[in-house]
Amino acid sequence: MFIPAGKHLLWIFLTFTHLINTVTVAQPDFRYYVCGDGDNYTRNSTYQRNLDTTLSELPLTNSGLGFFNLSSGQGNNRVNSAALCQGDMEPDLCLACINDSIIKLREVCPNQKEAVGYYGRCLLKYSDAAVTGNIQTNDSGIVINVQSASNVDQFIEDLDSLMDKLKADAAAGGSLLKFATGNTTTSDFMTIYGLVQCTPDLSGTQCSDCLEFAHDEYVASGSGGKIGGTIFLPTCRYSYDIQRFFNGSTLVIPAPPPPILQATPPVLPPPPPPAPAPADETMDINNAESLKYNFSVVRAATNNFSENNKLGQGGFGAVYKGVFADGREIAVKRLARDSRQGEVEFKNEVLLVARLQHRNLVRLLGFSLEGCERLLIFEYLPNGSLDQFIFDPIKRTILDWRKRYNIIKGISRGLLYLHEDSRIMIIHRDMKASNILLDSKMTPKIADFGMARLFTSEESQGQASRIVGTYGYMAPEYVLHGQFSIKSDVFSFGVLILEMITGQKNQCFQNGESSDYLLGFSWECWQNGTTTNIIDPTLKTRSGSLSDIIRSIQIGLLCVQENANDRPTMSSVVLMLDSQSLSLPMPSKPAFFVNSNTDNRYISPTRSSSYSENRKKSNSTLPQISINDLSMSDIVPR
Repeated sequence: MFIPAGKHLLWIFLTFTHLINTVTVAQPDFRYYVCGDGDNYTRNSTYQRNLDTTLSELPLTNSGLGFFNLSSGQGNNRVNSAALCQGDMEPDLCLACINDSIIKLREVCPNQKEAVGYYGRCLLKYSDAAVTGNIQTNDSGIVINVQSASNVDQFIEDLDSLMDKLKADAAAGGSLLKFATGNTTTSDFMTIYGLVQCTPDLSGTQCSDCLEFAHDEYVASGSGGKIGGTIFLPTCRYSYDIQRFFNGSTLVIPAPPPPILQATPPVLPPPPPPAPAPADETMDINNAESLKYNFSVVRAATNNFSENNKLGQGGFGAVYKGVFADGREIAVKRLARDSRQGEVEFKNEVLLVARLQHRNLVRLLGFSLEGCERLLIFEYLPNGSLDQFIFDPIKRTILDWRKRYNIIKGISRGLLYLHEDSRIMIIHRDMKASNILLDSKMTPKIADFGMARLFTSEESQGQASRIVGTYGYMAPEYVLHGQFSIKSDVFSFGVLILEMITGQKNQCFQNGESSDYLLGFSWECWQNGTTTNIIDPTLKTRSGSLSDIIRSIQIGLLCVQENANDRPTMSSVVLMLDSQSLSLPMPSKPAFFVNSNTDNRYISPTRSSSYSENRKKSNSTLPQISINDLSMSDIVPR
């Protein structure tokens, strides 16, 4: 039933014991929602178009820890939106919850300029007014379990003690996450679980004030002593229950009598931990412990790093498949032992990479240390890497054009997240088919991002004194001058697009009986109007749009243009791939690669001779080049 309090207050008494459903991401109906009572918009208006655009792009703006924020338009037609997932929510479930919220909120508030909706584990709000930077308390909702504790006074005292501690912890969080969970045990052996969270755009003081307001709403409702409840506000959440309703490890508050709960080290590794809550941009090293796995357990899971468990070997070390005692499968990267980082620095870099979460990135679950051993634990992806499919004449027949196009689009979104949408900019520097892994549904996930920071800190963004990467994928400015940027990754992505379309490797493209470099032959065919000559024959004989394939070739050629400034950004590439009606610019010449029996080098269409001559005159002026499969990526704070 509705009871007015302030502007909008939804007060629902629940008769069931379990307040929060931890399995279902999106309920058929919101737990609470409010449609603004201000201005409405009309169909096909500028505001509606801005709202459509904003909500369609909002899921792409993940901060890395489940906060989304996007605005578009100007003046009275400006739309501001934000979304927040529970801090321990899996990235894929978070994204699904946000997408469900967008659909549901447009359904229940069909023409209101302002609306907010809350499922159990995610929030969505949009308005023509600001939705970030300030506490919002007008549109609040309370969900209460009507059952009372047996000792109400003691329950209230213990609950307040727990929630005060969690409030302080959440308020101390950084600009990416303000989230805390914990539990306490009362003197009558009842365990209380608590969760608080603020939108991370709030300051620490604002977060504390918002949670204090939520607590006051709880007290004012007369719900003291009830065994479960949640107070929803557009900028914070205050939840508790006697049943556990969140994932991951928690802060344990001992009861006043001798503690009942004893902290014991787990025999099995912990479940995939929630993303850490940083105190600021420099991670608190204590948070790393939540990502740490027992070394002996990981070693046992890989059968002592058996060759039979080995999935592959890269420049940073070998990768092994592991299976925990509970049946969970993992991939373990055993880093080479010449890492220059100390333990504290390594843990901090693990935290930086672990908070980068996107459906098209391989998920880092944690790490393990013992002596000079450094292990990284990743999610296991059963279909292996893209190169095992696309370059195999039998397996690549599984990939029709629709599947290949979806893989291309997925990779582009993952790169866009690394370049622009995460709070820490990542330049991968070794994008290639073997660094794209495929899950059971053939969803692509970029691997080895951030590995350079986990391995060595000798290089900085912009200029590399030692170039390490994979020939054929490296941009010319990187090979010739050691210069790298996000446009270096765009170049590699363009090569990958052309490989996906041809089904052949870039350095040994088979043109009839002769062998050519893929970029050069693709450009020649583009110029001569014979672009279909480079298309994988298995695609020509299947259903699919030939015009879409040729359009993708054009996008690939735009990405591999010689001049880095001419290449599009990944945001532009994603737009090109998503919008078939968008007109594309004409590409200019790419950088060519020449193979010979004695030399492998990039040759620019306009500077081949000068480079060759300069190379002979002074090798000392060129960066040192190591030709192997070592993946390098660089992390730059935004």
